[in-house]
Amino acid sequence: MNTEQITLGGQWSVTIFMIVIASWILYKYVAPKNFKEWRNAGLIQAFIIALYAEMYGFPLTIYFLSAFLGVDIPLLHFKGHLWSSLFGLGETGAMLEMILGYAIIFSGIYLLGRGWHSIYQAQKKEELVIKGLYQYIRHPQYTGIFIALFGQLIHWPTILTFILFPVIVLAYCLLSRKEEKAMISKFGEDYRAYMQKVPMFFPKIENWPLLFEGSQNREGAPL
Repeated sequence: MNTEQITLGGQWSVTIFMIVIASWILYKYVAPKNFKEWRNAGLIQAFIIALYAEMYGFPLTIYFLSAFLGVDIPLLHFKGHLWSSLFGLGETGAMLEMILGYAIIFSGIYLLGRGWHSIYQAQKKEELVIKGLYQYIRHPQYTGIFIALFGQLIHWPTILTFILFPVIVLAYCLLSRKEEKAMISKFGEDYRAYMQKVPMFFPKIENWPLLFEGSQNREGAPL
């Protein structure tokens, strides 16, 4: 089948299926426990619903661009890859946009899953996590969320997800500061020393490749 002829929208069963799968991944690895964690998870849930409702259900962003900004975008599925459509890159550009977006998305999910595993193990032992991903960044789970959502903005940008993305980032920045105050109360100067040596969300440039190494137990430089 010629993918250029697949129409956009109206696939509500696919919409529901994708929302359920993405939501399962979200709540499995984010695992909210208190009000602020549930609030932040709810923002990501809204991002997920807005994304897949437009991707497979009702293409609101394309209608808006066509009706109010005069941008001529046919209601074809590959045109939903808006960067390709807006810059006239055709189906090849849409494919490259999708591949790049998915690569970023799965990289974020990978960090989210590894970060969750490390925290889960540490909570059972009541210890401070400073190894694995945590020797490069203090909040790899949240970094994973930011990267995955950014990947979706590359893969399938929409007006609503563009609005929600900075709100989600701000919400998790505020939550992380609250969590770090609790960590200081629990671990004292050990955690303060850790904060001084390890970045919050984004590692030093030379450490980026190390985030995606497969070993959970890799030792880094002493803190």
